[in-house]
Amino acid sequence: MTEDKTQSKEELPTNVPAAEEEEPAGDDSAATAAEESAPLTTEEKQENGGEWNSVPGDEEKKIAAAGGAGDPETSTEFVHPEGGWGWMVMLSAMWCNGSVFGIQNACGVIFVVLIQEFGSKDDPQLMFKTAWVSSLSMGMIFFCSPVVSVFTDIFGCRKTAVVGAGVGIIGLLSSSFVKSLEPLYFTYGILFACGCSFAYQPSLVILGHYFKKRLGLVNGIVTAGSSLFTVVLPFVLSYLLDGIGLYHTLRVLCILMFILFLAGFTYKPLIPRPSNRRKQIFNFSIFKSKSYCIWAFGIPAALFGYFVPYVHLMNHVKERLGGDVKQEVLLLCLGITSGLGRLIFGRVADYIPGVKKVYLQVVSFFFIGLMSMMIPLCHNFGGLIAVCLFMGLFDGCFICIMAPIAFELVGPENVSQAIGFLLGFMSIPMTVGPPVAGLLRDSLGSYDVAFYLAGIPPIIGGIILCLIPWVHGRTLQEKTKVPNGDPEKMMLDNTTLKPGSAEDARKEDVSVI
Repeated sequence: MTEDKTQSKEELPTNVPAAEEEEPAGDDSAATAAEESAPLTTEEKQENGGEWNSVPGDEEKKIAAAGGAGDPETSTEFVHPEGGWGWMVMLSAMWCNGSVFGIQNACGVIFVVLIQEFGSKDDPQLMFKTAWVSSLSMGMIFFCSPVVSVFTDIFGCRKTAVVGAGVGIIGLLSSSFVKSLEPLYFTYGILFACGCSFAYQPSLVILGHYFKKRLGLVNGIVTAGSSLFTVVLPFVLSYLLDGIGLYHTLRVLCILMFILFLAGFTYKPLIPRPSNRRKQIFNFSIFKSKSYCIWAFGIPAALFGYFVPYVHLMNHVKERLGGDVKQEVLLLCLGITSGLGRLIFGRVADYIPGVKKVYLQVVSFFFIGLMSMMIPLCHNFGGLIAVCLFMGLFDGCFICIMAPIAFELVGPENVSQAIGFLLGFMSIPMTVGPPVAGLLRDSLGSYDVAFYLAGIPPIIGGIILCLIPWVHGRTLQEKTKVPNGDPEKMMLDNTTLKPGSAEDARKEDVSVI
């Protein structure tokens, strides 16, 4: 079968019995165009891994009709449009990625204004209390990820995204009417963040409905939205906060969320949801993989200090160098090099075999921790710019290879659940880290110790991740001796694909941030 057999979705029957799909294989030397455009026979589907697996080099994706997943009596073939309305979906997903994480990454600008608006010099825990607003917001986006995946499976991408954006608007708008810091914990830290989480995850899932061959390119464009907004939004927020104040600025940000609300309506699903999906909502078998358990523990362990610079760096610069310095330039540097890091290291990872890709995360965590420790040592703005450039570069490295590593550890069938659970685990350290740093600032009078300590967890997490290739390799060796009985060994069988199919399966993974 060749790429010439691809055909438009309109030409495909909506409910073709299996008997009608089967065509004689014919003589190879006398194959005609009509034979090449015919669907795969039942024998061919079984030889190539079943109806849910793609044939290497084939641009079609076998899906189950609404009657049930994998039912040969109701199965049809689906051709990804690779464009058309999919480009509008891509732009909508890019806006979602940018608006959600652009606001989160610019939280340092809002943090300074919150201190001025609600703070009191007599409050000994001012930084600690204020940091909870941004920390809860970022943490809840990841904490809700496993639940959002369930809602997306049951209700679909469009409904989940639209309702999520609506909840985000309510949370952000209600935050503009509060008169004290504590209500922001709920309106901004929980309500707004939960809405963002429900709007964000479907924007990644829907891309797989429209793209397969170009999915890698499309995912790169979509995830670049967060870097683009991170570059622009701090300057916009500073201008708005100086001109119209905090409350009106939050109302202006509601415009971004309203556009996100409208963008959700473009998520027209093309692949029907299997009717038996509710029975397979959570897949806890991935935790029987020792390699994945180490990864799922090491990544969160490394992130206790990860979000600290995003929250406290702006206020640290103001205290250290004065208010005349353009602190937003630091977020500009983080955003630009983070985008470059995703492009560079994403390509580098393609040349690193198997789970050895995790060494890229080890290196990235080492440099992120080192750069965090160097922040207190910088007594001029140029030094801080250099630190932020390197930190953003390796931040992009850490983010862009999460999906490929998950694929290598648990296989393509389990990768979505693996990433969903991991994001949920990541929410805890990302929520706790900044308030602890704020408490240290309140107690010691400066951020120096907070940034020194924030650099330790990434290094420890990187050391933990170094165990993964050894454990994974040992499991592979044991598999050759005892092929049956160990769930992890059976899971590893799923990661062994036919030649030419690994790249396609990797591109179908979802991306983060």
